[in-house]
Amino acid sequence: MEHTQGKKNTGWLKRGIMAECVLILALAAAVSGKQERDVMEKTVANHVLSIENDYIKWVDFTVSYEALCKAYDWDVETHGTEHEIDWIELLAYTAAKTGGEFDRDALKSMEQAAEKLSEGETTIDGLTENLKYYSYYKEAYEAAIGGLVGEYWEENPEYSGDSILLQESSNENLVNNLNSTQTEGTRASNQDGAEGGTADEDGVSNSNRETTEKTETAQRRKSTGQDAAGGQEGAENGAYVKRYGLKGYFPLARGFDYTHFDDFGVGRSYGYQRKHLGHDMMGLVGTPIMAIESGVVTALGWNQYGGWRIGISSFDGKRYYYYAHLRQNFPYAEGLQEGSVVTAGDVIGYMGHTGYSAKENVNNIKIVHLHWGLQLIFDESQKEGNNEIWIDVYPLTRFLAKHTQAAVKVEGTKEWRRTNRIVDPAVEEYEALAPDGVQVPVKDDSLENSRTESQEVEQRLE
Repeated sequence: MEHTQGKKNTGWLKRGIMAECVLILALAAAVSGKQERDVMEKTVANHVLSIENDYIKWVDFTVSYEALCKAYDWDVETHGTEHEIDWIELLAYTAAKTGGEFDRDALKSMEQAAEKLSEGETTIDGLTENLKYYSYYKEAYEAAIGGLVGEYWEENPEYSGDSILLQESSNENLVNNLNSTQTEGTRASNQDGAEGGTADEDGVSNSNRETTEKTETAQRRKSTGQDAAGGQEGAENGAYVKRYGLKGYFPLARGFDYTHFDDFGVGRSYGYQRKHLGHDMMGLVGTPIMAIESGVVTALGWNQYGGWRIGISSFDGKRYYYYAHLRQNFPYAEGLQEGSVVTAGDVIGYMGHTGYSAKENVNNIKIVHLHWGLQLIFDESQKEGNNEIWIDVYPLTRFLAKHTQAAVKVEGTKEWRRTNRIVDPAVEEYEALAPDGVQVPVKDDSLENSRTESQEVEQRLE
């Protein structure tokens, strides 16, 4: 009897101990979960830093090449469907959820979210409702890559037949005339992968969507002096197809060899010790340099550090593209000047190794390369000086290899021209706002005798 009672007591004791263990484990899990959330919140906050006076002070652009590709593919695949996915919103959601990290788990989370969005199971507002920093990442990423994806019209080299006149008085007329002859579209794939060189180093297909077939149009904008220099003067009958997808271009002409690696932040010593705030692409002298995005030339000429260089501002003023160390004696495409409007994919200049000299037109850079950088601007105070924001564009450079533009040499000259023109609605809209001539602010970063704050920043770029 006593033995039986002892067994019962022992059983109750064991169950009591087990219950306490479960409670302890539950409490530990709750504490651990809170700690993880606190760590994540702190991580995100560290990436975001501060937003003062209603504009962003800093951006740490950590979006990986893989994330750019996956988000872009979802955008293109769902374009025109009932549940469209915006690639920037998808990237911003992922960053807000992970603290700006884009590792394997983050990519898996992004894929799961995209699947739900594409099926209409949720909305981006629903996904981001409780993500404190989503709005920050969305604004930051829109500033960085907002001009690279959208609709545009591309010349169809295979077209043959009658053409009709395309009005050029406004973008609205352009769209109406193109749409008047559109039929059901097809998908375009692998159209612009690099050929004969290393520009398709990642083996990525270009999944731009062809949303119409041949238009029997158009008065095409042909640059008789410099196609790259934005002089979309003159007209030539031709045919265009309407596309949706990547309308930004790789910075080197298709088929020209190059090498590169992620060198953002690497030390530089000419002038003084500083970090490299751009991306270097090594190649051959004379390699045609292409405009990555349509915009306005706001800087052109010699700089002690960048040599012959070009600065192009996006139409919305949020991005400033910087191309440096261009060719000696013949650095720029013919006709290019400050105020020129360029279309994405235009030839704007030629690779060289000028710079590191107060004297103009000197090759003091040892290795032939293009230095290109991307500055983000959220406020006028960030255009020049120590408040400038430059981001690492190595993953973006790899991504842009999806969309390359071939160039052909103009016989008897040192000039090259793009082989396939496009009509970018952004150019049409911008020019329509200033039909009598575009007035643009010039970025004054040339080196004079004295070293100003803006010149010190210019030094850090190279």
